[in-house]
Amino acid sequence: MRKFKLESLRALVLPALSFAMAMFVGALLIAFSDSEALKKIGQPLEFLKVAGANVGNSYLALFQGSVYNPNLSTPQNFFLAFYPLTETLVAAAPLILAGLSVALAFRAGLFNIGAQGQFIFGAIPAAYIGFHYQLPAFLHITLALIAGVIAASIWGGAVGFLKARTGAHEVIVTIMLNYVALYFLMWILSTPSFLRPERNDPIAPEVLDSARLPHLFGPNFRITISIFISLATAVFVWWLLSRSTWGFRFRAVGANAAAARTAGISVPFVMTSVMAISGALAGLGGAVRVLGSDYALTAGTAGNFGFDAITVALLGRAKPMGTVFASILFGALRAGGGTMQANTNTPIDIILVIQALVVLFIAAPALVRAIFRLKELKNSGDLVSKGWNG
Repeated sequence: MRKFKLESLRALVLPALSFAMAMFVGALLIAFSDSEALKKIGQPLEFLKVAGANVGNSYLALFQGSVYNPNLSTPQNFFLAFYPLTETLVAAAPLILAGLSVALAFRAGLFNIGAQGQFIFGAIPAAYIGFHYQLPAFLHITLALIAGVIAASIWGGAVGFLKARTGAHEVIVTIMLNYVALYFLMWILSTPSFLRPERNDPIAPEVLDSARLPHLFGPNFRITISIFISLATAVFVWWLLSRSTWGFRFRAVGANAAAARTAGISVPFVMTSVMAISGALAGLGGAVRVLGSDYALTAGTAGNFGFDAITVALLGRAKPMGTVFASILFGALRAGGGTMQANTNTPIDIILVIQALVVLFIAAPALVRAIFRLKELKNSGDLVSKGWNG
């Protein structure tokens, strides 16, 4: 047990250092993009003072926009100061599900780059059932979520079937299907069945109140039970991979498909089922997004969730719990970026740069080890070199 805990802690070192380096480079960009600081470039001490204050204010605003802002609290309601934290969880909930979609496929040796399209195909039927039918609340929510899961599962399973039967590379297929899903969404929002009455822009009617996920802390907070759905799903994926026979087959195929086939495991079945479950996870993310925060299907419903899912799965080392923490971290960046821009005029693009740098440093573990003079662990390696199997 002690050895397991030690290995688990050591496995967190590389992602933590990668994020710290990304934040450091982000700080340099903030410092050298500040016109006031650049005026002091000829005076090193003054430059450091001004640049340091700007970086500190920017990251403080990031914290206040994502975790805790004492300026929001009132004598009547102290907990309003934690409103930014709830916004972080609102952003993290669908990202957790999309990230689990990518992570599960990675553990089976497949590269699911199609979480974006699967996210969209989960949101479409969930939104339609949400605004088209009038049902009791529990039944309405349940049917909408199930519809999103089934549609996205079929969409993702088709990729696994093509991979298993024809050898089509899942990366190419999923990338192309992302475009298919996006333009299908644009088209369907222009049809009479989805277009909101008296509107010409691509937006569907709002889902009925009976289809909206319940709020956790009243109308002052947007957070809903979507965060619990996401966390429960993460526990399920952990159990699936670590405690079930199916999970063993998934990991066996991911480790060595030829050896798994020799051991009697049906590799085509594993590929199809893994991609179907991955699609279902991403589709559930799309469903909770439209039922829990957006309340209406639009062309931008998916945002960048499907692409950020790749990043959080990478940062979480394709492990369910790691993906959860990485998603919350990226949810904080997403929630706090607007506050940082509004309070300090720091470009919100800095947040995108930090996210990209995290991927860069995670994908180049030798660089991080060289900078911090870390020794590579025996019998371990990075996700990239081991086929993302963790």
